[in-house]
Amino acid sequence: MYKQGHGFFWIGGPGEEAFNVPLGMLMKKGQGPAFDYLHAHYRQSATLLALGEEPIGALRQMKNTATDPYSGGRNFAGHFSKKAWNIAPVSSPIEVQYAIAPGTAMAQKRHGGDGITIVTGGDAGTAEGDFASCLIWSSRPANPLPILIIVTNNHWGISTAAEGQHGETHIADRGRAFNIRSKTINGNDPAESYRELKEAMEYVRQERKPFLLEARVSRLYGHSSASGANFVTNEVDCLKEFETRLEGEGVLTRQQMDALRHGYAEELAAAARLVRDEPLPSVDTLWNHVYAEKK
Repeated sequence: MYKQGHGFFWIGGPGEEAFNVPLGMLMKKGQGPAFDYLHAHYRQSATLLALGEEPIGALRQMKNTATDPYSGGRNFAGHFSKKAWNIAPVSSPIEVQYAIAPGTAMAQKRHGGDGITIVTGGDAGTAEGDFASCLIWSSRPANPLPILIIVTNNHWGISTAAEGQHGETHIADRGRAFNIRSKTINGNDPAESYRELKEAMEYVRQERKPFLLEARVSRLYGHSSASGANFVTNEVDCLKEFETRLEGEGVLTRQQMDALRHGYAEELAAAARLVRDEPLPSVDTLWNHVYAEKK
């Protein structure tokens, strides 16, 4: 869509599906403190699909149409929000969600029940003070919070490689200083991701304490359209690996998987054609959904 002029900017999560899909499958979906809150970043589209969201919404935000369900055509691609499912608005400033997430976790601690707060971000963003604030506020002995702190580590900060930036062996090691239970996993394996996420979420639900989970993932199409969004050949493609595994274990045949992929490709191509002709937001909606509406 970007290359055809049907969008101003693209950023997404190809390479993170093996982790982000299980996350959506395991969330307790609903509205209010009895359910899970998600403070996400802009590579979370697979989680939204796993929760049951229709993919045409992401295409509409990409095109910035008036029908965009998340921002009415006023925000970047991948900036989801959905009040009915406790999905807080995704923000462009890097990793501010880490400092915001303890707020909903505090509300859930006071409310009771087993609803938890989930916050996700990237490895480079852990250099921001917001991440440190999240670790501090989540782990205070007088008031530990029911929050799952996730770092999807794709080993890149836009165009800067992680190797020269991180002094710690694993980002998850930072949790030890705050006595936060922590773990690093292979986020390119959907079965491992599901098991480890389930265990971490059960711990947070039952103990009402934080958990820091680092998932090592891939970045298949660069950082965004600003860097060209071309396929990166030396990264692990978690979908291809999972397909090979499913075929090898006799779960699905290659023909079945190809037919499934082809069917969805056709469905999404039709949706893109529909979105292409939908209207852009009108000038009189400029002040809608902002702090000082329609002044």
